Amino acid sequence: MQPYKNVSGQSGIVAFEPGDNYIDIEFKRGSRYRYDYRVPGRREVETMKRLAQRGEDLATFINKYVRGRFAKKLR
Repeated sequence: MQPYKNVSGQSGIVAFEPGDNYIDIEFKRGSRYRYDYRVPGRREVETMKRLAQRGEDLATFINKYVRGRFAKKLR
């Protein structure tokens, strides 16, 4: 997992790991989720990858557009 830059200092995300067709995201409370091309979809996953690399607005994007649509709870 790569540390999330958290530019705002207020994100609930601490780390992420991008893959070819997915992104895993770890939240402050210790939970980790996989989002993939199947759920929530390619467009959302690719947007999440870009936001994760920038270190900003990822949690906002998830809360606003993805919500509980994840492929798998990893932890």
